This record gives sequence, C-alpha cells and structure tokens, in this order.
Amino acid sequence: MERSRGKTSQRTYPRSVRVNALLQEVLAEELERLSDRDERIGIRTITGVSCDPDLRHALVFLSSLDDEVAEALEEHRKSLQSAIAKQVRMKRVPQLKFMVDPAIIAGSRVDEAIKRVRDGGVPEQSL
Repeated sequence: MERSRGKTSQRTYPRSVRVNALLQEVLAEELERLSDRDERIGIRTITGVSCDPDLRHALVFLSSLDDEVAEALEEHRKSLQSAIAKQVRMKRVPQLKFMVDPAIIAGSRVDEAIKRVRDGGVPEQSL
C-alpha cells in the first residue's frame, strides 16, 4: 500500500525525539514556576529528557543536582508528572527520575585534566 503524498506531513525525526523535547519544555516551565514556591530548587537547567519507548519512565538530566535539590525534586515529582498529564496528550505519563547530565560530568573531568596539564601537574603524555 503506497502512502499518498498529498496533505499528510512527513516526520523528519523520530517520535521519541519529539516526546523528549516536549517533556523537556513542559518540565522546564514547571520547574520555573516551582522555584518560586520552593527556594531549594533555585534556577535549574534541564539539559535533556530521555523517555523509555513504552513511556513508563523518563530520565530528566539537569546541569547540576545536589542532595537538597534532589530531595526537593523528589517531593514535587508527582506534581510535575501531573503537570505533564494536564499539558501533554500521552498514552501514559512517565515516572520521572532526576540526575546530573553525564555530559556535564564528563566535561568537568576534561576541564580539570586540562587545568592540571596547564598548571604543570600532569605530563601531557599521560592524557
């Protein structure tokens, strides 16, 4: 069966990418609102969201996350999930888990290694 190329739109990127971007947008807005009510959260940057294909779980990557912020986010997790349910039409709302973006951690390690080399602490050959 051939698809008609008339009025149907062609998707240029997969569904999972669209879902992740939508969740990131909704969560960023909700975290901004939440930070007004709970000062422990402060200003946080969501660097990405990775939702399971079955939509049961989603990892929310943040630029930084200390214990106090992690505790506050866990306390507000259900309200964040509720906000997703109200704003996004999905089969199910994923259970959220918050963590520091691994790319941020790796970037910090590289920065530290460069600083050590620049300061003469580690020979360049060992990198």
